[in-house]
Amino acid sequence: MRLFDRSYFQKTTEAAPLAVFRILFGLMMLVSIIRFWSYGWIDKLYIQPNFSFSYYGFEFVKPLGEYTYLLFVVCALSAVGVMLGFRYRISIITFFISFTYIELMDKTTYLNHYYFISLVAFVMIFLPADSYLSFDAAKDETKRFQRVPQWTIDSIKLLLAIVYFYAGLAKLNSDWLVEAMPLKIWLPSKYDIPLLGDFLQEKWVHYAFSWGGALYDLTIPFLLINKKTRVYAFGAVVFFHVITRILFPIGMFPYIMIVSGLIFFDSSLHHKILNTISRLFRIQKPTFDNGLNMAINSGRRFSLYLLTGFFAIQLLLPFRHYLYPGELFWTEEGFRFSWRVMLMEKAGYANFKIVNKKTGDRFYVDNTDFLTPFQEKQMATQPDFILEYAHYLKKHFSSQGHENIGVYVESYVALNGRRSRPYINPEVDLTSFKESFKHKSWILPFNDEIKGL
Repeated sequence: MRLFDRSYFQKTTEAAPLAVFRILFGLMMLVSIIRFWSYGWIDKLYIQPNFSFSYYGFEFVKPLGEYTYLLFVVCALSAVGVMLGFRYRISIITFFISFTYIELMDKTTYLNHYYFISLVAFVMIFLPADSYLSFDAAKDETKRFQRVPQWTIDSIKLLLAIVYFYAGLAKLNSDWLVEAMPLKIWLPSKYDIPLLGDFLQEKWVHYAFSWGGALYDLTIPFLLINKKTRVYAFGAVVFFHVITRILFPIGMFPYIMIVSGLIFFDSSLHHKILNTISRLFRIQKPTFDNGLNMAINSGRRFSLYLLTGFFAIQLLLPFRHYLYPGELFWTEEGFRFSWRVMLMEKAGYANFKIVNKKTGDRFYVDNTDFLTPFQEKQMATQPDFILEYAHYLKKHFSSQGHENIGVYVESYVALNGRRSRPYINPEVDLTSFKESFKHKSWILPFNDEIKGL
């Protein structure tokens, strides 16, 4: 969006692209929720664990026991409402709240594309995505507009551009470009993929994927915006995400990004899509082709101001790691919510020791008594997980009658093919520290350098 061109904000455009995006987004979300449920992940990830890792500031968001299933039902129904444009404002707000609650229930399940979905849902709250080919517009002609403000569609484009471009900037580091890490570790393990398996063993392929991935992310937003290159760019989008889906188990994200890419096309394509949908479901599409422009009222201005602030945060947030000392990939301070997608392979273990600080009596913790294998794997390489778990252990053993408890950890981590090295200062009682935005001084130095942004 050209934020300093006042005339830009008075421009209108066809509402069809926004309607197609709404329909496909709602459909993708519904399929994602059904898929998640069918794989038994609700029980495995949110009900079975005895302990859940919380995001700082959102410790009150916890799994709801068996009611977690009801939460997913609400999320699925609201996705249907978004797709149909039925009670759209209520549906998209409900979807945003329920989906984001699910995302916040356990930090262990953090994925960039979950964060992306929450951001898209938030933006859509302020967009008139129900003004065309929706139940709301069909029932109420005052909500029916063929043309909407240009910035409402450009908001989606801008969010997608940020995701791609920042993911590309994150790849401009020495591990990715010079060492082809971590693809040099991951790709050879895909030897059993038909046709591609042998190909993926070649060293030059690892570098081709690394450099090609960075180039793709950095250029694809501009190629999609440019009308002359748009068709070829969308072909690259489809190819890139299909290959990504074949190589890595990242769920629905590739499909979501493919259908989201359609927003960059002119309205003629979207009208063809909507004509097909109308024929299949016997919708009278001409009803919505009334030629009316949506007015820029005070409510739309408020939405515009709010989204301007939202995008300012999105542009700045990925750079917050500069506020912290040390190597980002090692400390992970400022790593999440910055579109650093699949940039590192981290493995480690953490052996916790409970000490009576007065008597010196001690014993070691069996992590499997408290954590699932997936939780333990995530915890062992992420400092904020380690700190939260230490506090949980102190609370647990205090409730059993232990006194003067200190919690210490002996931990080792290997990053991007390097040898395993000590991670957390074993002499520090972790429970003497509280989670905050401050630097975690008890993380041991990396003693290496990964050059990049």
